[in-house]
Amino acid sequence: QVQLVQSGGGSAQAGGSLRLSCAASGRTFSAMGWFRQAPGKEREIVAAISRIDDGTYYADSVKGRFTISRDNAKNTVYLEMNSLKSEDTAVYYCAATRFAGAMTTAGRYDYWGQGTQVTVSS
Repeated sequence: QVQLVQSGGGSAQAGGSLRLSCAASGRTFSAMGWFRQAPGKEREIVAAISRIDDGTYYADSVKGRFTISRDNAKNTVYLEMNSLKSEDTAVYYCAATRFAGAMTTAGRYDYWGQGTQVTVSS
């Protein structure tokens, strides 16, 4: 049975940092990503990382502030979030896909984590 279990997140002041983790079990995936959904907005991709070639993708809104990384031995992906802004407030979801070439497309992700609230206060 495939599971993605998220941890981390919570609350931070603007300018602060938080870290999210997502541990996958049941199988390995070609790519994993982080998405977020703020109230009244559509889910959007934040970052993704390929297991195949270590390639990464970042949304323009988080470039230079967020870092995605992975530990293949632990089948875990991380999202380090620095210089947080109030607009980063959202529920964050990790996701896993078999299709590394489509890692920026939410519809190509097969499995999703339970979601974690991140709240940034100014």
